[in-house]
Formats: sequence, C-alpha cells, structure tokens
Amino acid sequence: MNVLKFGGSSVATAQTIQQVLQIVANQSKNDSLFVVVSALGGVTDLLLKAGAQAAANNNEYKETLSEIEKRHLDTVRELIPVTEQSSVISTVKSKLNDLEALCEGAFLLSELSPKTSSVIASFGELLSSYIISEAAKAKKMDLILQDSRDYITTVEAEKVTLNYEVTNNKILAFAKNNSSKIVLFPGFVARTESGEPTTLGRGGSDFTAAILAAAVQAKDLLIWTDVSGMFTANPRVVKQAKPVSHISYQEAMELSHFGAKVIYPPTIQPVLEKNIPIYIKNTFAPDDFGTLITREVAERKQAVTGISHIENISVITLEGGGMVGIPGFSKRLFETLYAAKINVVLITQASSEHSICLAIDSADADKAKTVIDASFEFEISKGKVHPTKTENDVAILALVGDNMVEHQGLSGKMFSTLGKNNVNIRAIAQGASEKNISIVIAKKDIDKALNSLHEQFFEVKTKQLNLFITGVGNVGSKLIEQLQQQADYLKENLRLKIRVVALSNSRKMIFNPEGLDLTNWKESLENGEQASPDAFFKQTKAMNLRNSIFVDNTATEKIAAVYKNYLANSIGVVTCNKIACADAYINYHELQTLSREYSAPFLYETNVGAGLPIIDTLNNLIASGDRVRKIQAVLSGSLNFVFNYYKKGVSFFDIVKQAQEQGYTEPDPKIDLSGVDVARKILILARESGQVMELSDIENNPFLPQESLATANVPDFFESLKTNEAHFTEILEAATSKDCRLKYVAQYEEGKASVGLQHIPSDHPFYNLEGSDNIVLFYTDRYPEQPLIVKGAGAGADVTASGIFADIIRIGKQ
Repeated sequence: MNVLKFGGSSVATAQTIQQVLQIVANQSKNDSLFVVVSALGGVTDLLLKAGAQAAANNNEYKETLSEIEKRHLDTVRELIPVTEQSSVISTVKSKLNDLEALCEGAFLLSELSPKTSSVIASFGELLSSYIISEAAKAKKMDLILQDSRDYITTVEAEKVTLNYEVTNNKILAFAKNNSSKIVLFPGFVARTESGEPTTLGRGGSDFTAAILAAAVQAKDLLIWTDVSGMFTANPRVVKQAKPVSHISYQEAMELSHFGAKVIYPPTIQPVLEKNIPIYIKNTFAPDDFGTLITREVAERKQAVTGISHIENISVITLEGGGMVGIPGFSKRLFETLYAAKINVVLITQASSEHSICLAIDSADADKAKTVIDASFEFEISKGKVHPTKTENDVAILALVGDNMVEHQGLSGKMFSTLGKNNVNIRAIAQGASEKNISIVIAKKDIDKALNSLHEQFFEVKTKQLNLFITGVGNVGSKLIEQLQQQADYLKENLRLKIRVVALSNSRKMIFNPEGLDLTNWKESLENGEQASPDAFFKQTKAMNLRNSIFVDNTATEKIAAVYKNYLANSIGVVTCNKIACADAYINYHELQTLSREYSAPFLYETNVGAGLPIIDTLNNLIASGDRVRKIQAVLSGSLNFVFNYYKKGVSFFDIVKQAQEQGYTEPDPKIDLSGVDVARKILILARESGQVMELSDIENNPFLPQESLATANVPDFFESLKTNEAHFTEILEAATSKDCRLKYVAQYEEGKASVGLQHIPSDHPFYNLEGSDNIVLFYTDRYPEQPLIVKGAGAGADVTASGIFADIIRIGKQ
C-alpha cells in the first residue's frame, strides 16, 4: 500500500488533473493506493474570501461564489465526456447551492463562526475529490471515493488535536474490507468526536495523507507538488538552488517550519513514528527523483542541507532592569501569549535577563503588544519594565543541517557573508543540537541574504559581482569591452561571475537585476530612463543585490559627491575620478572611514597611474611598517606624451590636440596642462602616505600663459595655444640648450608638495621616459638611496579601463 497526495497546484486545471490521473494509473500497476487531493489551486482562498465578504455584509460574495462555480463547472466540462456530464454537473451545483446557503446565512447574521468557516472551507476538497473521482471513472479506473470526515476524528473543532485511536481504528476497518485498487480521499476535512465538521488547518491535506499512511503502515508516502523535491533554498528567489535528494525527518521538519512550503511539520509526525519514507515528487516532471525523507541519511560531506525563511514576521521585545534575577517573567509572558492564541516562532533572551525577544506572525503583532502590556501593566507603571517594542517588516532565515554540529565556523561564515552585504542581524537563535541557526533580518534583505548564503554554502566557489557603471565614454566603453572579453576566463580561472546590472551616462540610465545584455548596450541605454546621480543611487540601493559595486568612469564632481551614500550602504566603489580623493581632507577621511565601518571596498588605483599599481605599492609599504621620506614622479601620461613629441617644427597646439584625440587627456585638456590633475595625484599619494594635506597646500608652478589659464571653455583654450606658440617655443628651446628634456614633475617631501615643469638632464631616471609612460620613485626608510620604482603606461582609455577592471577583480577575490 502506498499513499499519494496531490496539492492544489497539481489539481489546478483540467489539464493538470489529467496528469494526476496518469500518475495514479501508473502507480496503481504495482501497488494499491490511497490518494488524497487538495482543492483546485486557489479555491480555498476564494472560499474564505466569500465567507468573509458575506459576514461583512458585502454583496460581492456572490461574485466570488460565481467565480468558484465557474472554476468547477469548466473543469467538469473539460474532464468528463459530454454524455456523462449531466449528473456530475447536477451534483456539483447541488453542493454549490449548499455553499451559497451558508454564505447567505453569514450575510444575514453578519457573523462567521469558526464552525461555519470550517464548513465553507471544506467545500474545496469535497468538490475537487468528487470531480476527480468522476473523471477517473470515465477512464474506467478501479477507483472509489471516500469521505475523509467518516474516518478522521479530532478532539475539538477549533484546535486540531487528533484522536488517533478512533481514527486509526476506522481507517484500518475500512482498509480491511476494501477491494478497490485505488481509494480517493478529500484532504483537509475531518469531524469532531461529536460529529461536527472541522478542518485540519494549514497543510491539512498533507496531514490527511500522513494520517492514512501511518494507520495502514504504508510502504511510502508520496507528496506530489509543483517542484522536484525540497530545494537548498527557495528556487523562486535563488536561481541556483537545487533539489536535495535525501534528507532526514529532522531536517525536513526544520526546513518546513521555516517556510519550505512543499511540506508542513504536522505531516511528518505520524509517519516519523512509523518510520515510513516520504517522497516529494513533481507532478509536472514525474520522472525526476525528487526528495526522499527518512529517519537516517547516508553519510554526506555537506554541512548545511538547506536554507529556509519565513516572511511577514514581527519582533516583540520585552525589556527592563526589573526583569533581572526575578523568576516568573518568562512564564507570565508565554502564558499571556498562549491565552491570546499567539504562536511564537522564535525566542531569544540575553544572558543578562534584561530582555526577551520573540518573533511572531505579523498578523498577531498588535494583539501581542496589547495583551503583553496589559499583563505587565503594574511593572510598566513602576518603570521596572518598558512598554513592549514592536518591530515589523522582518523575516526569519535559517540554516539547517544534521551535519552542522560536526563543522566548525559555520556561524562565522554565515555572519561574515551577511555583514559584507550590509545585512543587519536583529536576533539570533541556535539550539544546543546545532542543527539550526536562525536569524531575524529585515524583510527587504531576504533575497540578498538567501543568494549570498547559498553562494557561500552550496555553490562551487564562484563569486558573483554586480556592477553599477556610470560613465560610458572612452574609458567606460573599453571597460565594458574588457568585461565581455574576459567573462569566461574569470569564471573558469578566478571563479568570478561579473554582471553589469546598470549603466548610465549624463542623460539616460538602465537597470536589469538579472544582468544587462552587453551586446547591444548602447541602443538599450538610449532607450533608458532619465538619469541623475541621486536617481541612480536610489535605484541601486533599492535593488539590494549582493556584492554590489558602483563604478565611476567620469570626471564629474556631482558623481563623486554621492560616493558616501554607496559606502554607507555597503556598496563598494571603484573609480578613476580623482575629485573625491582630492577633495577637502575631511571628505577624503569620511570616505575612508565609511569604507572601513561598512566593510565597503573603496578602490581608486586609477586616480594616480591609470593601470599602474602605484597606490597599491605605496599601501603595501605603509602596511608593512615602512615610512615614506620622499616621492618624485611623472604622473601625467598626457603631459609626458605632449613634451615627448613637442619638437622644433611641430606646433604645441597640434601635439595637445593629438593627445586629446587619442584619449590621453581629460575631456578638458586644461585640467592636465594647468597642473591641477598632477597636483591632485601627488595630493592623493601624500594622503595615502599618512599626510594631512589640502590641494591648496601644493605649490603649483604653471607653464601655461595667463591667457590660456583664463579661458572659459575648450575651444577658447585651444585658440590660446595657437596665439601663444612663441611662449611654448621659448620653453622648449631653453631645455634643449641645456641638453635637457621637459618633464612635468610632482614631488612630495617632509610634508610639502609641488608640481611643475622641470629640465631633466640625461643622467636622471626621468630622462628616457617615453610616450605616455608614468614613473614614480619612492624613497623610504627601506629604500633611502636607491628608490623603489614603479614605471609603465600611465594614460589612455584601454590602460585606465584595465586599472578599473583590476580593482573590480581585487574586490572579487577578497
């Protein structure tokens, strides 16, 4: 004997019922069957809705009843041959008339008793089981329909307490005399010992099947639903979730208690006592193995079996100094909630006994606060305890696994993973068995928490990064190109999956939490919504994705001004924009503090040397205990390019124009040529060395004439270069006459910094610096005479993009 149960999703339509009948027919070839069915998908909710509308004197209950009638009659017409429909439709309408009479009574009395509500709710299973039995008969299946209410007996109507002795005797007596291959039962419904109709509550159809299986000592209990077993996490939230082939009763109970809706805790208890295996199977993929649930599980290496969660939770906190060391507070609290019929999902108490924290269903939150405050009214009035605090919009998340007790560090991994993703833990509960670690977090963080924990505990160590990129000009476009080119390599060799989930330019922005298609991103961006830095941040925050990184490829102050918003929400920032780190020291310091406080990476290697590891090298020196004495550097690839190619017979204007066209300069070349860009770079290096310094502290010795410095726009600036060619020729000749080359040099020493054009002799390390290369000389306690040198390409969109890419990868490897 096997017992099969089919849920609402399995019997939602005529088509799915046909699949159910095929499964039943196949299973009955080898075994006799008891089959339990739920109401048609969604009908129980409609029935309860109709009853509530009627009790509230809302005439719309009639429309709801019409919808219920249509669902069932349409199903009959699709399932039953036309020649046999008449009697079936007549019986269905008769049952629906009884339902309508009950609702009319509730409407006239303006009330709905628990007994009447149970009777109304039971119509779903009674109708579905009748229709399915008639469809089976039409297929000539050896099947009979039995009313579960004739067998399943409860002690009282309002609280589901089964009278197992009476129930088991009735079921065994029937089974002994039954000769049919298949017996169909409606789930969910029962009667009290006095014969009053009642229901088995949440998960009632599963419970019906378990009661039947335990009574007849079934070989297996098969629960057929719309998923292929119990998953490592909710597959609707975690796309990478996978079925668990074999779990224990204990694990199944833990997971089901915390929201795994394919099975409910009461279901397991009757079969657990009889050691009957349970299978979770997929009606729509019957060949899938699903999940087997037994008392013991063969040895497995994985510590965590699954991650589950419950939403719509509220946290109730009772606290106060008057609780400390006083016996009876907990007893009074729980008795108060028991009297109010409020179920407690999770409990935690501080060792100081100063507070007790409870998690309950949000629907009971207001009632809980009222009854607790009333129970402790005296203590509250005397200031011994505080009025109850209620925190709504939270959820419970649980790690579950029989093997967790044998693995050290699971809690640490859990909390570390959540902390890195800015998920705050409101409360923690862990039993001594160490088979469950439960936490309370904000409901808005559930998706992010589930995905990040699943990535940590179940997936091949592939870390997913979600990029929010603003600025898609020369550098941004090259970065996107590099991301596309390296996607496979990163996944295979570094176990990194990098998704671009948002793009923005100065006009438009687009978002896709599943990742943007980068093959046509330009066209998609043109069709995006209106962009602004604040709107981009708000949308990034609202998406609340794990491992989020904001990437700034611009040179604008407005974008730099919002970095602190990202960091304060544990969103990493990678930028080539120098403005933030060269801003007032107090703002620079705030960004560093926010980065540390919220564990949000803040990387800006490209601020100084494009793709060169200048800042990283300096940070490593400082971290290892070295001290910087002096820094000498050529930090402008654009200026190096200009003065390397500015020769007699070539106009200064032409060289600067060429540098701009090749992407070596900022969009406004005056930023480079005025020395402001280099000043910002040496300022950043000074600050990274530990110096408190402002941009105004740096001595800037400009080589541009005043006319060029005073221009208000790029065209005027270029025009001034033409008219002042004699000035630049004079500078060039002065250097050539000394057999020197022109280099724009930045220097930091003993708390002072300067930038300016210098004559570099042939024996200096800067003399042979070619093209757009940069070079930095670090003189430190460890390198006092022979400096540590970092040298290489220091300008260009490709090089800068690769530096940003390297920072992104650095975050991914953390």
